[in-house]
Amino acid sequence: MRITHVGLEGACFLEPRVHSDHRGFFMESYNEGVFKDNGISSNFIQDNHSLSSEPGVIRGLHYQLNPKAQTKLVRVLSGAIYDVIVDVRKSSPTFGQWVGVILSEYNKRQLLVPKGFAHGFCTLVPNTQVLYKVDEYYSPEHDRGILWNDPALGIDWTTSNPILSDKDQRHPLLQDAELNFE
Repeated sequence: MRITHVGLEGACFLEPRVHSDHRGFFMESYNEGVFKDNGISSNFIQDNHSLSSEPGVIRGLHYQLNPKAQTKLVRVLSGAIYDVIVDVRKSSPTFGQWVGVILSEYNKRQLLVPKGFAHGFCTLVPNTQVLYKVDEYYSPEHDRGILWNDPALGIDWTTSNPILSDKDQRHPLLQDAELNFE
């Protein structure tokens, strides 16, 4: 597995080795030993799976406050997404900066989203399925978000007609968001 850092401390792409032949493919999508050898020590305890039936679905920007903050390992089973992370660690030199990457069933890339980052994605094609591992259980009391189109962030979401949940339309701007990450 090739691991490439993306310019925001702790965040990285993971590109698994894919073995393909006439039957299809095989790949190792997670290996605790490889992660530990590369300084990634998350203990994943839950998998989450979403289906978005239409292109242009935006889910995010989500995070959980400490002490229930989550590290996420995100990948696409079918379809494609524009995956975005935003550094929300107040003392970080990259606070408020974001990175966007395309994850798809074809490139098989994964994105490691550390604690202290907001995460969201926009589906690029119909019937996109996203699977992600987390190292902390969902906690409604700690669940927070940032408005997907916060002008201070200037994220180019790749869609002009986003499909959003009511919840994701009501998140605060980054400057007004509750953050307890240092």
